[in-house]
Amino acid sequence: MTKNCSRRMFLLGSATTVAGAFLAACGEEPSVEIAKAEVPVGSAIIADGFIIAQPQPGTYLAYSQRCPHQRNLITKVEGDQVRCTAHNSVFKLADGSVVQGPARDPLETASLSETGDTLNVRG
Repeated sequence: MTKNCSRRMFLLGSATTVAGAFLAACGEEPSVEIAKAEVPVGSAIIADGFIIAQPQPGTYLAYSQRCPHQRNLITKVEGDQVRCTAHNSVFKLADGSVVQGPARDPLETASLSETGDTLNVRG
């Protein structure tokens, strides 16, 4: 015996599925805690989805690890620049600007706060 799905039940089921997926995606925003001493002066580290830079002594900046070109992960730190190896876009750590494309937009900044000797970064 098969049951027909009423329009009302179909819409209710669809709405429930979409709401569940939306709530699952709305978990905590990504974050990382790192010791200031781990971030080299004039360069950066990549940690848990973020690029954390110290372009000048005591000046810390944070960016998303996602390349603004096609959202691939940036995986290479090269001195005072980072490179997305998917399409070879290069960005300056001092301000996130594009040095070499195909990316046109700068790196996406992340929220960074300092607590003593610790840096806290949020997406």
